[in-house]
Amino acid sequence: MIADKMRPLVENNSAIRAMFEEGKKMAAEYGSENVYDFSLGNPNVPAPQAVNQAILDIVKEEDSTLIHGYMSNAGFTDVRETIARSLNRRFGTHFHLENILMTVGAASGMNVILKTILDPGDEVVVFAPYFMEYASYIRNYDGVLVVVPPDTDSFRPDLSEFESRITEKTKAVIINTPNNPTGVVYSAETLRKIAEIMEKKEKEFGTAIVLISDEPYRELAYDGVEVPYVTPFYHNTVVCYSYSKSLSLPGERIGYLVIPDELQDSEKVIAAAAIANRVLGCVNAPSLMQRVVMRCVDEQVDLEAYNRNRELLYNQLKEYGFECIKPEGAFYLFVKAPVDDKAFCQACKEHRVLLVPGSSFACPGYVRIAYCVSYEQIERSLPAFRKIAEEFGL
Repeated sequence: MIADKMRPLVENNSAIRAMFEEGKKMAAEYGSENVYDFSLGNPNVPAPQAVNQAILDIVKEEDSTLIHGYMSNAGFTDVRETIARSLNRRFGTHFHLENILMTVGAASGMNVILKTILDPGDEVVVFAPYFMEYASYIRNYDGVLVVVPPDTDSFRPDLSEFESRITEKTKAVIINTPNNPTGVVYSAETLRKIAEIMEKKEKEFGTAIVLISDEPYRELAYDGVEVPYVTPFYHNTVVCYSYSKSLSLPGERIGYLVIPDELQDSEKVIAAAAIANRVLGCVNAPSLMQRVVMRCVDEQVDLEAYNRNRELLYNQLKEYGFECIKPEGAFYLFVKAPVDDKAFCQACKEHRVLLVPGSSFACPGYVRIAYCVSYEQIERSLPAFRKIAEEFGL
């Protein structure tokens, strides 16, 4: 009955979601306080109070037909104008409302831009380790996934490998900084080199290659690390943004695309993206949440709460003998597994510790730990991590 394209997706269902569901079963059996679920990037830090207040104020103050009704597929004009002004103020850009398209989160935004630009057989380059759903998004439009192998010393892009994988069929490159699952932040120098390689290849092949910057973790960076805004580095850049992490609103599914005027055929791309938003079935981003983010455009969650988690978990795991680079952003640790990563995750389950294997991110031999949980959960989990370390002779 199901489509052939769906069969492998069903058979290889997301390891993150599978572990999350396993965690719920274990919590019911052993008690949630006795299960240490680090599988899903589901923010524990609450949304800013301003978000809740905005919802109440909007319901009281704004016309209900506006709050709950249709608008243009690109979103409310005043919302898009507000976002453009915020970006211009923060990053020195020159966007206007037409450059902003409201989306059902960054994932929907990614699908919108891929549907807009991909023809069957077009190649999309990603850097391993990468968020596993990229592969599915690309295949949705019969694109071809091309993976740049990871540099496991630094988890920064291997630029020589990157250059070798760009062909005349390359239509897009996806980057994710701060990165899921490593927490690495791409420096301005790295972005500059990526741009130089892409410009060189555009000239060599006489093609246009789009750089898609996936940015749900933009505001989550530590120790004063700068997260450079990508559009000034490369002319054919599109940004996918989500408020899932910056405002702790993953279930509300609200985000936007930035399609700058500098993009080749930008007017046609903007028009096509708005249509893609509609024909994908989204129609438009949630109207109430558009009104909310307009009022809360510069609000942020309590970053220090994530930083406390990062410091505690990173320092303790290093003390126990685990190998891991210290994340500069996001809320994940990417830890070297002492054995096969899938086998290691199974062994950790015996201690009621739920992790995600790195092979799910095209980087076997590592595991991802999502520390967007309560500080108390991390404290309770430390004896289990110590036992795991002892069990594997670390």
